[in-house]
Amino acid sequence: MNDLMKSVEQPENPNIPQLHPGDMVSVHIRIKEGNTERIQEFRGTIISKRARGNNATFTVRRIASNGIGVERTFLTRSPRLEKVVVQRHSQVRRAKLYHLRERTGKNARLKQKFTA
Repeated sequence: MNDLMKSVEQPENPNIPQLHPGDMVSVHIRIKEGNTERIQEFRGTIISKRARGNNATFTVRRIASNGIGVERTFLTRSPRLEKVVVQRHSQVRRAKLYHLRERTGKNARLKQKFTA
């Protein structure tokens, strides 16, 4: 049974680093429009990570124009993900940062984690 599961699993994407909730990331994703493909950047904060294996996902939240929050969930092993760049690590005390949904402006800021 274990060999069967391994044969169905998709390989890990080498362009995705170790991600944690609270990280400010820039996700470059391939988007198909008609016959052409282009790369779109989605920049925001990781508010949750979920599961392991093929169906592992992470959710990124950003504030769009007029203060409207936009969340997008990405499959970690998706071949559509071109690359993920971690811009900064934040110090958080929770695994899911859903409380950031109610916060705006300076209230929504997270403390930066400094590594020595």
